[in-house]
Amino acid sequence: MLLTDLRTIFERDPAARNWLEVLFCYPGLQALVFHRLAHWLYKIGIPFIPRFISHISRFLTGIEIHPGALIGQGVFIDHGMGVVIGETAIVGDYALIYQGVTLGGTGKESGKRHPTLGSHVVVGAGAKVLGNIQIGDRVRIGAGSVVLRDVPSNTTVVGIPGRVTRQNNLNSNVLDHDKVRDVEAEVIRALFERVKSLEKQFEQLEQSSLSPTELGDELTDNPKSKNSDGMIEDFLDGAGI
Repeated sequence: MLLTDLRTIFERDPAARNWLEVLFCYPGLQALVFHRLAHWLYKIGIPFIPRFISHISRFLTGIEIHPGALIGQGVFIDHGMGVVIGETAIVGDYALIYQGVTLGGTGKESGKRHPTLGSHVVVGAGAKVLGNIQIGDRVRIGAGSVVLRDVPSNTTVVGIPGRVTRQNNLNSNVLDHDKVRDVEAEVIRALFERVKSLEKQFEQLEQSSLSPTELGDELTDNPKSKNSDGMIEDFLDGAGI
């Protein structure tokens, strides 16, 4: 696993120049080495020592991984300061996690209470993935997002709460924030256009003989109105409203 982790760092980080630098200067790799030892001791039922190793790792690297968490091979924690991974979290193979990420719970419930990440997932800086939810394979989570619901595979999620903004991430190995849709701005624009359309319709009503019912039918039949209705409904559904 150490060799796989090293190879992954060299593939994903252009700043990685030699194996000595990676071994001694990459806290993400060091935290994973500590965790693999702590997790092995945790699985065989050794008390206290796994948590103490985790605590030492947190002190040295700034990355807190509970010994009970399951971390796949080839996982790369880039920079890593402030990363927190809870006890029942599962991180799939070749996931990429940036600094400030939290894979946490939403309360004091027992049992599986932390998220499960699929393989090749990218979690942007400062993102929070909370609760016993499933994040599919090749999902991209934007920086600063808060994800509270299951996310299907091959999608990009951004926002608070996180909403799917793009599908079919099959050929994407990174998260291009400059290409992510601003869903909130799109919905605000749709609402603004709707208000302008309504104002125009009422002006026409004042100047014509159309009845309010006929005017309402004309607005309902407008394709732009139908498109914006769908966009607004998807936005509200994503927030659980």
